[in-house]
Amino acid sequence: MRIEIRELQEADIEALAEVEAEAFSMPWKKKDFQGLLEHSYCFYLVALADGHPVGCCGYTNSCGEADIDNVVVARQYRGCGIGQAMLRELIARGEAGGVEAFTLEVRVSNAAAIHIYEKEGFRAEGIRPGFYEKPREDAMIMWRRK
Repeated sequence: MRIEIRELQEADIEALAEVEAEAFSMPWKKKDFQGLLEHSYCFYLVALADGHPVGCCGYTNSCGEADIDNVVVARQYRGCGIGQAMLRELIARGEAGGVEAFTLEVRVSNAAAIHIYEKEGFRAEGIRPGFYEKPREDAMIMWRRK
């Protein structure tokens, strides 16, 4: 399997909407991904496995602080290091573009994601009670600062 990470393109949107629908109870739709391409303050990467989109991650930049909006990998490709590779590339590109801090929210029960974020230098700094729906759950707020 050959993995490539590159910037989001319009041709990726259909496949990523399917990955989202499989992964999340409140998935992003095609129009949500389309909106990312229209805003200069949004930056998204896509992971391709043998040329097919299998995941994405990205951020919204606000004055040098990047809110990582989404990290998703298709179920059959999880545990292969794709999510962590995308996150590393996202951080590297963000820092090269002047981002000084990254933040994200993650379900408190998502131990696998929390472990990846901690390996990449994120630290828990708070809880957002009841942040997630379907099912209702608290979010851990994590930050990575230079």
